[in-house]
Amino acid sequence: MSMRIGVDLGGTKIEGRAFDNKGQELDRLRVPTPREDYDGTVATIIEVAKSLETRLGQQGTLGVGIPGSVVKSTGLVKNANSTWLNGRPLEKDLSKSWGREVRCANDANCLAVSEAVDGAGAGYNVVFGVILGTGCGGGVAIAGRVHNGPNGIGGEWGHNSLPMQREGEWPGPECYCGQRGCMETWVAGSGLERDFLAVTGKALRGPEIVKLSESGDAEAEAALQRLEDRLARGLSNVCNLLDPDAIVFGGGLSQLDRLYTNVPPLIAQYTFGKGFETPLRKAVHGDASGVRGAAWLWPQE
Repeated sequence: MSMRIGVDLGGTKIEGRAFDNKGQELDRLRVPTPREDYDGTVATIIEVAKSLETRLGQQGTLGVGIPGSVVKSTGLVKNANSTWLNGRPLEKDLSKSWGREVRCANDANCLAVSEAVDGAGAGYNVVFGVILGTGCGGGVAIAGRVHNGPNGIGGEWGHNSLPMQREGEWPGPECYCGQRGCMETWVAGSGLERDFLAVTGKALRGPEIVKLSESGDAEAEAALQRLEDRLARGLSNVCNLLDPDAIVFGGGLSQLDRLYTNVPPLIAQYTFGKGFETPLRKAVHGDASGVRGAAWLWPQE
């Protein structure tokens, strides 16, 4: 196939983009997600892909990034915050409707693949992709391919506990996954807002906290320093276990330039042997990383 199609299945929108084999975008299409409607979601994804093929006059491979994981042994979706997907054979149903094989992967894995192929992680063998948005996701790409794992949870560091907990951090906030103190509850945008409210009694959105910090507000600056320290502690565990060749940040908080200066020396304090030489970089493709990575679920021939 000379063309590849990637689809990003979001909670509110489904976005499809078509690329040539060099990663050059050929066309794009975005439509609303039929929320709480599984059959409608399957049909809409296929409609988007077929529309792109029709508009471009050629066939392509199809990869889909989803807000959850496909379990290898069962083919069923789990851990999706778009809950109407859970327990459903999405990859199988999409392939049946498409008439050709469709490949699905977690959206954070798609970020990792996209950035590993031709983004901030290009040229590195093992890339750990981190999404710091409303939630906190992670994905692993090895040689430009997703490492999903038999349980479909490869790279899901957001649901590991915050390590080396300080006074006041135990047992941690409740997480939607059913556990307490997950990394997501501390370092996602929602975690920053919750922590700021708990410490100061003030309910502010993440961008407001950042803006206050930049104006010299001591409480906001302290909140961002706590975020950076917790981020470093969590990533030190990733480094101790995986020791990736590059770490790439995506999502809203990835736009904070201070993270790339402040977090690496903190990680060095917490890793085994007190060192950290891994490049920590901002995603090159930004919001497009997920849909690009979905397209690259079909590797180059």
